[in-house]
Amino acid sequence: MAADSVNHIPPSKQAGIAQPLVFALEPHPLQLSLADLLNGETGEFDTRQFPDGESYLRVLSPVNGRSCLVIADLSRPNAKYLPLIFLLNTLRELGAASVGLIAPYLSYMRQDRRFMEGEAITSKIFAQDLSHHMDWLVTVDPHLHRYHALDEIYQVPSTVVQGAPALAQWLKEKKDLLLIGPDAESEQWVSEIAEQSSHPFVIGTKKRYGDRNVEIFLPDIDQYSSHTAVIIDDVISSGHTVLECINTLKSKGIAHILCAAIHGIFAEGVDMDLMSAGLESLVTTNTIVHHTNGIDMAPLLVTAVEAFLSETTIQGGQS
Repeated sequence: MAADSVNHIPPSKQAGIAQPLVFALEPHPLQLSLADLLNGETGEFDTRQFPDGESYLRVLSPVNGRSCLVIADLSRPNAKYLPLIFLLNTLRELGAASVGLIAPYLSYMRQDRRFMEGEAITSKIFAQDLSHHMDWLVTVDPHLHRYHALDEIYQVPSTVVQGAPALAQWLKEKKDLLLIGPDAESEQWVSEIAEQSSHPFVIGTKKRYGDRNVEIFLPDIDQYSSHTAVIIDDVISSGHTVLECINTLKSKGIAHILCAAIHGIFAEGVDMDLMSAGLESLVTTNTIVHHTNGIDMAPLLVTAVEAFLSETTIQGGQS
């Protein structure tokens, strides 16, 4: 068999390799799809809270000698962090061959410098602490603003999976679209999505007057008046940029408007505001569980995860 063919065989399908266990900190659709693609099993654990608010955790699956993966969407992370640490550490204590974290959405990337005296650089603190509890990290499109790579703050091997190919594949099946990048920061990856999906695109200019006050300016799009506009964004949190983009498109006579995003946080229920503002459809990938999930990231995540599982298998064979 050719060497490049062997690389496409999940490590758990190779002779004598125990199936990996795929845990989910909270119910997540990626658990079942990744377990299937990896020829693995879903990990089981029991958790509850004591009357005083402390957590109880018991891992039910036998983990000794097996590679363990934990899927944890880390949006709104404060309530999730301690349970995640308890699970990661317990898997290690019970003898897991390796413990990897799949964080489809990775939080605490915003504060990457000290803007005012006395501020905590929470991105570094979070990354340094989380690194102590896992062997590797896979995530999707983290907010790398002033950092060039995750290894500037994380102390374990990490892989960033790009969500653009998944959006491009979804868009490729549709006709007569005009892709809209809200601002200059979106140009590089919106242009990539446009090229992969064979649709035209334009990039807007954003003026920000405050956290919740932005204005979007778009170039002349009269030639696309019969097209459906698709606003492309990486993260929808407050939603103000998308709302303003909708208003600008409507002012230019665009009748049909969609929005597609990688991560849908939708603070304060802004997804309902977006639909009320005139969106015909709002679609996100399943990095963060939401009723708008329509694009599956599992096929793109599995390659990155398999690489870490293969490395664990090799190291285990050499020990």
